[in-house]
Amino acid sequence: MKRPAHGAFAGMTYAVIAMACFAVLDTTNKFLIASVPLLMVLWFRYTFQAVATTAVMWPRRGMGMFQTGSFKLQMLRGLLLLICSVLGFASLQRMPVAEFSAIAMLTPLAVTFLARFVMKEHVSRLRWLFVMGGLAGALLIVRPGGSMDTSAAWLPLTMVVAYASFQTLTSHMAKTESPVTMHIYTGWVGFAIASVLVLSAWTTDLTQTQWLLMCLIGFAGTLGHYLLIIAFSKAPAASVTPFLYSSIGFATLGGWLVFAYVPDRIAMLGMLLIALCGLGAGWLSQREHARAHRI
Repeated sequence: MKRPAHGAFAGMTYAVIAMACFAVLDTTNKFLIASVPLLMVLWFRYTFQAVATTAVMWPRRGMGMFQTGSFKLQMLRGLLLLICSVLGFASLQRMPVAEFSAIAMLTPLAVTFLARFVMKEHVSRLRWLFVMGGLAGALLIVRPGGSMDTSAAWLPLTMVVAYASFQTLTSHMAKTESPVTMHIYTGWVGFAIASVLVLSAWTTDLTQTQWLLMCLIGFAGTLGHYLLIIAFSKAPAASVTPFLYSSIGFATLGGWLVFAYVPDRIAMLGMLLIALCGLGAGWLSQREHARAHRI
């Protein structure tokens, strides 16, 4: 069934707002984890998502929102997102927000590797070219002598692999599982594991501002993931994906406003290359999708 034009526009709008939420999340994270234990911020982020999402959905679905035919996969998906969060938080301790956001946007390109070598799908030469271009952009960002600590480059790159696995699993599960159910499970799985990890880092010696900022992190993360689910339900993935690269612009703005930081020219070139290759891959997906429907 073809989605109406206004639905596609709504999907793109939701995607852009979601990316703005993630930029707020990352910028606030970087500011906060300089003075608050990382594991405590992580625990609060998942606690907020689990409790808030459950509270909103309970009146409409009750215990039915926990019904799933893929319990083990739900656990695996929740674990993968938690790993992404840990790696993301650790990355933000060591690198600027804009560069981190740009490297994170390698994820759609990394999915290509999984599609080829895990799911045995055919990958065209042009798509491989976009992947290689994206990796070249990442190398420009993490180059020796650049503005970030190259010894920590493995953190965001490992996160990209984990998040690509998360997205691939999400795509597989979305065929049979409710998006709300998947969102609920990611919150509670993350909460359960983070609750064990936080015991060694818990402190109550925080200011009111720090507590409020943790609330902001929880709200921004929860709203961003929810809006992203809505975006992909309103419009085809090929139409939504290009707008995800707006996160690089939002992250650069956040880094400038909060930390007075602007990436150098070579890093900016790398960020632009990643965005262009990602947009090219999105255009190619849209063309392949249209061609398949004509056959």
